[in-house]
Amino acid sequence: MPHRWIHEHRFPDPGGLARALSGEIKVDLEEAIAARGTASLVVSGGRTPIPLFEALCTERIDWARVRITLADERWVETTHEASNERLVREHLLREAAAAAHLTGLHNAAATPEQGAAWAWTTVSRLPRPWDVVLLGVGADGHTASLFPGAPGIEGALDPSGLPGCVAIHPHAAPHARLSLNVAALLDARRVILHIVGTAKWRVYHAALEQGRREQMPIRAVLHQQQVPVDVYWSP
Repeated sequence: MPHRWIHEHRFPDPGGLARALSGEIKVDLEEAIAARGTASLVVSGGRTPIPLFEALCTERIDWARVRITLADERWVETTHEASNERLVREHLLREAAAAAHLTGLHNAAATPEQGAAWAWTTVSRLPRPWDVVLLGVGADGHTASLFPGAPGIEGALDPSGLPGCVAIHPHAAPHARLSLNVAALLDARRVILHIVGTAKWRVYHAALEQGRREQMPIRAVLHQQQVPVDVYWSP
């Protein structure tokens, strides 16, 4: 059972969660900078982390020493409304955090498959293990852009594989995607699962039960003993 590796933190509302988690990440990044001269942060897109980004961007950190990258990206231009890079630039890389360095995943390759190799060549130059990896979970149990039933998902969910970036073609979501695979996501000092709402809390608890990773990819993060997972949740 994975539960001894999972630490749950519950908050009465999303705003309180965002403020508390922002403070936690601030401490992690400051400790990394003090120890190694730089810090690395992997973030996810979607609507859930926006209040967290807007709290985190005001934290007084030596942001010029912080390297940020994405857990996943849609295969769209970075100006597209669905782009995770655009969301991070609009909500996190501003105010104090404008000095941070963002390495995106989308690039000039002709296909997502070629783009995945190009993206990992770039991202792999960042310092690892990542200091903080921030993940979410979807109603179908996906995390990052690791979707149930997508072609090639079995290899992408193998924690013993080589870290890398993979092309994902979800069956039930728009746009082809790029995603860090599980081996890359778990190459971390701390993994945080950020959940808001009772529906996703139920998904999380369903994923805690034994079952196939391919059916609920978040299981690959929860059912491992490589790095502890902190779960932050509010209704």
